[in-house]
Amino acid sequence: MKNSTSTKATKFDLRNIKSVPIRTFWITSLAFFLCFFAWFGVVPFMPDVVRDLGMTPGQKWNSVVLAVTGTVFARLLIGKLCDKYGPRLCYTWLLVLGAIPVILTGFVQTPFQFLLCRLLTGFIGASFVITQVHTSLMFSTNVVGTANATSAGWGNLGGGANRLGMPIIAAIVIGFGAAETEAWRYSLIVAGILCFTMGVVYYFFTQDTPEGNFKDLAETGDVPKIKKDQEGFLTAIKDYRVWILFVVYAACFGIELTVYGTMDDYLQNTFQLERITAGNIVLSFALMNIFARTLGGFFGDRFGKSRGLKGRVVFLSFIMVVQGVMLASFSSISTIYLAFGFLILFSLSVQMAEGATFSVVPFINKKAIGSISGIVGAGGNVGAFLAAMLLKFKSAASERAAIAATEGLGEEAIRSAQAAAASQAVSEGYLLIGLIVVTTGIVALGIRFSVKDEKIAQEELQESYGNTAPANA
Repeated sequence: MKNSTSTKATKFDLRNIKSVPIRTFWITSLAFFLCFFAWFGVVPFMPDVVRDLGMTPGQKWNSVVLAVTGTVFARLLIGKLCDKYGPRLCYTWLLVLGAIPVILTGFVQTPFQFLLCRLLTGFIGASFVITQVHTSLMFSTNVVGTANATSAGWGNLGGGANRLGMPIIAAIVIGFGAAETEAWRYSLIVAGILCFTMGVVYYFFTQDTPEGNFKDLAETGDVPKIKKDQEGFLTAIKDYRVWILFVVYAACFGIELTVYGTMDDYLQNTFQLERITAGNIVLSFALMNIFARTLGGFFGDRFGKSRGLKGRVVFLSFIMVVQGVMLASFSSISTIYLAFGFLILFSLSVQMAEGATFSVVPFINKKAIGSISGIVGAGGNVGAFLAAMLLKFKSAASERAAIAATEGLGEEAIRSAQAAAASQAVSEGYLLIGLIVVTTGIVALGIRFSVKDEKIAQEELQESYGNTAPANA
């Protein structure tokens, strides 16, 4: 693209809706929110789904794995497609096609049909990658980290907001005469329709870059022919820095997903909290996305301003180490108030680490932002899968040992022993994961930039601050 820096937004003024980058920010964040809302929309209804479809515990677990599996492949693919066709068309088709399995979930009659829909629904998790690509194309060097982090954080809220939103939708459809046993089905259909509608909005109210759409710019010679995308993708997968960021994102976003999914039971088993109390604590954990990711991107930009690209990496390494220490410390605490404090600090640091990761991503290779975002984004889901398997393995082993130790005792004693064993297993798992995260934070320091990269970034930064009144800022 020609002169793309000069027309990118140099200020993160969310009130300036007339600005193309700001309008795009709002629309892409809302699209991301709705995708996550629909992706995890079935979670509050899982007891109803299991009962309605007659699912076994194994099938229930498989539904979780399949939803994540679909996302891994979709994120790897969608980044390359964004580089080739632009984020506008990619998001439009993802929303329109992704709405189909969400809607069809409301019509399933067997566990197999449900599992297939969960696999296909997982593809809308690729929305994260498109949002990061689109904001990277719209915002200048001095604020791109903040913009990426904020859009990601607000979009991720959809994964927690469904705990309140989906039951509200269910209550509304029941009020219109639907049977309570069918409410979960109607709620998912509504979520799918919202995604489909958002796809139409995305097509008509956004564009790929501040200057216009990829296709139109290519016709005027402002965008190189897409053959460079193929080279960019091959270059991306050969760049060791991309794979370090893959591991880093696995160790922050992947761990956040795992902790978010296991914390309810852990709080109940370890601190004897009521389910609703534990659920509210976990919900507050998710709601920190409103500001925590933004802080990570903001400090990434600040360190980038004062210390160059190396400064962004140093801050990422630091916040990853803090995240690991907080989780490891939390795992060994038996007092609820102290544990809650460390949980909040872990939540803050893990989400800041996610924001800091994508304050580095746009500078690895500007010709393959989509491909790199896709690879790094897929790392988050791979990390979630591996961490969940670790905790499942440790929990299963502890449960077998507890059953053997309580053989011949009453049912209540067996349940109590199993709960204690599960708590201990997850605690040990959290400790191990925390140590792995600390190690990953140190490894992140291996990300290096050339003198040329630093010089280009510095020139772009000076231009961003010098351009006080850009056309689309």
